[in-house]
Amino acid sequence: MSVSTLVHIPAGDATVEGMLEIPDGAAGVVLFAHGSGSSRHSPRNNYVAGVLRAAGLGTLLMDLLSPAEDRDYSRRFDIGLLSRRLLDAARWVEAQEATRDLPLGFFGASTGAAAALEAAAALGDTARAVVSRGGRPDLASPQALARVTASTLLLVGGYDDGVIDLNQQAFDALRCKKELVIVPGATHLFEEPGTLEAVATRAAGWFAEYLGGGER
Repeated sequence: MSVSTLVHIPAGDATVEGMLEIPDGAAGVVLFAHGSGSSRHSPRNNYVAGVLRAAGLGTLLMDLLSPAEDRDYSRRFDIGLLSRRLLDAARWVEAQEATRDLPLGFFGASTGAAAALEAAAALGDTARAVVSRGGRPDLASPQALARVTASTLLLVGGYDDGVIDLNQQAFDALRCKKELVIVPGATHLFEEPGTLEAVATRAAGWFAEYLGGGER
């Protein structure tokens, strides 16, 4: 059983909302970084989060921008700002009694993947695992990619032309435990039958393996 809690996370001059759900006996907690134009209500991320919780992992789905900030379209692509928000959320999670002892992971989609990798690089060994779904990890700086120590899984649709090459470039720059998986028959949003399920299953297995090692 897990309890859903609407949380408000201080983030510099802003406060962002999130939904925190921690199953009993959770093996870790995964912070979700959505893509540009999306939010914590993303049906795809919520589906993946449900699969992770069924696998015994806590989830935090959060808005990376306040409503006012989101009206400025350019902020959706401000990787530095988005990664700072993830770091604020990670520090908040570490300060909560229910989550402070849980290993930390990130799940990023689209531009959120770059923010997740930047945050993981800044956190060092505190971040245990990262999963990218149809992400743009190439938007993370080369310096950050080289510093990531979290085990990283890049999932890309087989029909996501161009993005496969961009993921390969980022994959080559990573120095951590890593895997690049092409999901057959999937386009960028993984809308084809069975493709999002494949993503969720892969992600749950990755996080279970790399977050399941006990306390940090």
